[in-house]
Amino acid sequence: MAVDLPRVHERALQHTRTYVAGVTDEQWRAPTPDEEWDVRTLVNHIVSGNLWVVPLVEGKSIEEVGDRYDGDVLGSDPLTSYDRSAEGAAAAFNAPGAMQAPCKVSYGPVPGEIYAGHRFVDVLIHGWDLAKATGQDATLPADLVEACFEVIEPQKDLLKASGMFGSEVDVPPDADRQTQLLATLGRRS
Repeated sequence: MAVDLPRVHERALQHTRTYVAGVTDEQWRAPTPDEEWDVRTLVNHIVSGNLWVVPLVEGKSIEEVGDRYDGDVLGSDPLTSYDRSAEGAAAAFNAPGAMQAPCKVSYGPVPGEIYAGHRFVDVLIHGWDLAKATGQDATLPADLVEACFEVIEPQKDLLKASGMFGSEVDVPPDADRQTQLLATLGRRS
């Protein structure tokens, strides 16, 4: 894969952080494009996903980790919780050998590069969801949008089957790349 996954993952974490930092006190219970989640539940999902990275890259199984990251992982300071989780996830994917390490995720053991690609897409797209829910500028960096396509295209069928994202949305063929990406992942921009 030509994409530097640890680098784009880390940049997605940084980009999404700006959205988390922009959430106002009255927006935590606001609805999001993910119909079953409000803003706090969405951010909790991102942080929980980040927290899973360290043990899974270190070779632990889901069963070994158990329910450690279930429930509310945000506490009273969601931004600090986000920052800590992002720091750990970025460090884990940047560790020597992490891209080759077998990660025992819910969809099998996969190489770290597959897991890192999925985390990258998840963080970036849920960042967009958060921006839309809170009225922030939802423009994603163009290079990260292209990197998402590089991750998604070879795995499109696997991602669709996983249920990680909504059903593909039809858009005009001349739609901009961000709109095409979001549509591929079941979102309407």
